[in-house]
Amino acid sequence: MVDKIEIAINVIVHATEDISKIFQSFEEILDVKEEDFTIEETMGHYENPIIVLNTKIVKKQARNFMNKLLELLSTEQVNDLIEEIDERTVDSKFHMRFDKQELIKGNLVIKEKDTIKLKIHTPIYNKKNTVKIFTEIFQITN
Repeated sequence: MVDKIEIAINVIVHATEDISKIFQSFEEILDVKEEDFTIEETMGHYENPIIVLNTKIVKKQARNFMNKLLELLSTEQVNDLIEEIDERTVDSKFHMRFDKQELIKGNLVIKEKDTIKLKIHTPIYNKKNTVKIFTEIFQITN
């Protein structure tokens, strides 16, 4: 199952944020290039311009991404994610978020506000195997 990982990344960029710093951080830290993202311009609740970045990475790039992600997270953070698999998984998709500002600083911090959304998908045919399969995924490097 670890070979069949698909990762969706969603980032909301506000007008006050420098999108080039976000792209640079993704490329330097997680090896996801600017051209991997689709860019959608939209309006916020108060008519403020917002850019939504989306990408979906698969196969070898997804495995490399997971390796980099797990190297950057502390053992404690990885263990917390493993303990929260049931709460974070819906329809074979593991949901997590990390801090956008910390990413720009070169750190990976799991956080629920001002975040980058990440969905890690792998086929799970029997729901009772969810914890086992995602635990295997999170223990690739740890």
